[in-house]
Amino acid sequence: MGQKHFGTDGIRGLVGKNQITPEFCLRLSWAIGKVFTQEGRRPHILIGKDTRISGYMLESVLQSGFVSAGADVSLLGPIPTPAIAYLTRALNADAGVVISASHNPYYDNGIKLFDGKGNKLGDELEQKIEAMIGQPMVCEDSASLGRASRINDAPGRYVEFCKNSVPRDFSLRGIKIVLDCAHGATYQTGPRVFAELGAEVVTMSVEPDGFNINERCGSTHPEQLQQRVIEEAADLGIAFDGDGDRLVMVDEKGELLDGDHLLYVITRSRQARQTLQGGVVGTVMSNLGLERALQELSVPFVRAKVGDRHIMEALHQRQWTLGGEPSGHILTLDLCSTGDAIIAGLQVLVAMQDAGLQLSEVASGLTKAPQLLINVDVDSPAAVCEHTDLVTAIAAHEESLGDRGRILVRPSGTEPLLRIMVEGEDETEVTRVAEDLAAQAQAITLS
Repeated sequence: MGQKHFGTDGIRGLVGKNQITPEFCLRLSWAIGKVFTQEGRRPHILIGKDTRISGYMLESVLQSGFVSAGADVSLLGPIPTPAIAYLTRALNADAGVVISASHNPYYDNGIKLFDGKGNKLGDELEQKIEAMIGQPMVCEDSASLGRASRINDAPGRYVEFCKNSVPRDFSLRGIKIVLDCAHGATYQTGPRVFAELGAEVVTMSVEPDGFNINERCGSTHPEQLQQRVIEEAADLGIAFDGDGDRLVMVDEKGELLDGDHLLYVITRSRQARQTLQGGVVGTVMSNLGLERALQELSVPFVRAKVGDRHIMEALHQRQWTLGGEPSGHILTLDLCSTGDAIIAGLQVLVAMQDAGLQLSEVASGLTKAPQLLINVDVDSPAAVCEHTDLVTAIAAHEESLGDRGRILVRPSGTEPLLRIMVEGEDETEVTRVAEDLAAQAQAITLS
């Protein structure tokens, strides 16, 4: 139990292996409960989840661990990750726990944590929990055990929160939207928010069965959404990921818009409304086209490491409020404490309404540079990333590209993959370099 358990975004892995087991999650929740109990009062902890079959198992053991440590628990059921962050703050709870593996397949799962302000846990709290996991697990006596209850109106509270994030005169009457909810955590709340704001909503992937979350649907597989938008003659489409903290959109022509496009649209709208606070934070994966488009708007732009935690840190350091990454995590810290796909989608719709334009038109100011991302399935991605052969190959291609492009090779923080990104002015050259580096990575044999 001496190892470090928290990764860049909580704890995640294959169900039944390593940390995603009943035994470990029982110990983890007991440790969290004990850390928060040390504050001198009985802590109140919320538990929410997405729609994976393993959520039932993990929810019950987490509940038992918290109660055994003397913490009270409120169960929220299937609900988006940002809803748990919001409700933790709104209900004055001490912590919020999310059972989800985001965009991963059903056989993965994970645990994310929010503090009482709806922010992801800081390093200091994580370190205290890590230390407590290694201590002998001792159950409180009967008089000191916590209690568990269920908050049945949690989805409704979150729907109202989302609706209140837009101006009072905002209406979606006359707008037709196709929503792909990835058979995930937004399957109830997503359609309600947009319908109650007046939109005609066509739903996709809103029948979770525990196994179909993210399966050929949602933000990582938007092809069917693109086709459906054309078939329905809809104004746009929105695809969420499994836990509802990221999105991609499809314009009226069926063209896909990723997080860079959406960040540009929101930035431009806020600049026009004079509500843009400072500049914008992207990541090392953000397209060069976004950087250039923001320069044309005279909007400061900085890059952070991949992951919303790093974007958040950069925003707090500069006292800015807007950031995001190409995968569709969009942070609007003036509206919510974490990435929220529904609220980000609404912000894009606000921009469209203000400008009186269709989605393709409000996004037209961004021309993306050719960029190719290849995910390579290798053993020990971190070790392969640092291998001399790959490092040498990267250096040679970087010298060849010069100032005409960028190369970024990194191990995924959420999946056992090596991510190879190449960006440049010439699409043929970009493809050639990316494919060569992918072949080099696959050829590496670790001793």
